[in-house]
Amino acid sequence: MAMLASASPATGAVSSHPYRWTMLGGVWLVYFCFSLTTAAMAPLVQPIEHDLGFGHAAMGSVFSAWTLMFIFSAMPCGALMDRIGPRRAIFIAVLFIAASGVLRGTAQGHLSLLFGVAMFGLGGPLVAIGAPKLISLWFEGKDRAVAMGIYMTGPSLGSVIGLSITNSLMMPIFDHQWRHVLFAYAAFVLCCGLIWLVISAHPASRAMESRLAAEPKHSHLKVFAELIHLRAVQITLAMGVGIFFINHSLNNWLPELLRHNGMDAVSAGLWAAIPTAVGVIGALTIPRLATPERRLRILVALFLCTGVASLLLHSDPGPSLTFGLILQGLAKSCMMSLSLLTVMEIPEVGSRHAGSASGMFFSAAEVGGVLGPLTVGLTYDATGGFDMALGLLTAISLTLILLTWRLSRLTK
Repeated sequence: MAMLASASPATGAVSSHPYRWTMLGGVWLVYFCFSLTTAAMAPLVQPIEHDLGFGHAAMGSVFSAWTLMFIFSAMPCGALMDRIGPRRAIFIAVLFIAASGVLRGTAQGHLSLLFGVAMFGLGGPLVAIGAPKLISLWFEGKDRAVAMGIYMTGPSLGSVIGLSITNSLMMPIFDHQWRHVLFAYAAFVLCCGLIWLVISAHPASRAMESRLAAEPKHSHLKVFAELIHLRAVQITLAMGVGIFFINHSLNNWLPELLRHNGMDAVSAGLWAAIPTAVGVIGALTIPRLATPERRLRILVALFLCTGVASLLLHSDPGPSLTFGLILQGLAKSCMMSLSLLTVMEIPEVGSRHAGSASGMFFSAAEVGGVLGPLTVGLTYDATGGFDMALGLLTAISLTLILLTWRLSRLTK
């Protein structure tokens, strides 16, 4: 572990530079687009299935397409991020995300829609990895935890907007043409990418990029090999699988689950936005409390929240369902970010290898991201309901609690 033992940042600290908050705002905007693009598909399940002629099992494979691509692209994207820096890598990501939106809107069948969604998996990792990489470079100490919480409000708000306005506002504006709605979202993503280019062109950002380019380059295969032998890394990767299984399952299927419980499309979209709205509050408050000595206990509490939420999602509209959606929102807002923060603060990782470690985390976690939506779709077609899938989510939540307990014993 000689190489990884010196993984502290060598890029020149900018943790006191005032422009770091503007850089955070830029990556926040891109992450907002990331989540808007993924969330916008869920409210459109019925018109897409009706127009293209397939059912829930096929739609589950569509939901899983970008996460499947994510598994194979996350580690190369992490290596690319460490090599060229966040500025250029994140703009490349925006181009892929916008292209994915256009291809979704032009789909003529299951396979073409699958391909369009899979395209997202080539750009998405650069955003998911780029945000923690940028934060590890520009922030230190308490500010780093605060920045992690702030940037996670981006995907939360992106989901809120995508779920709440797609059927209630965007579909009426575009005469209920789901293709035109997706084209509009793609255009918005591209505009935000241009804003990122302007923000990241600041001299401080270019200086950071130059310092990254001047660092000695190590074999990324060797870095990956040495990281994977760390027991703490292994456990956090396993936790990532469970977290993404839960989050991706509910992100993609929650509107349809609520419709199955008797809601109309507009109401289901609005109710499905409750967890992401609550998640904004959670992302701004919980990471501030998650100091290193309390972080694992807070993760246990979040996993307990998502387990209880999965039980309450069986309920009809009312107080129990509302409470379940609130618990889900608190959990989904911070489970991933606190797990990533745990990975980045492993001494052998540090900011130098944050991209590679984050790439490993997302490659592993997206196995759950693929299996989650696909499993929910298959169990629905097999049983005619969502009860079995929700029971599975509860079981996974309990498993995550056990893994966190094991990680706690290991760190002690």
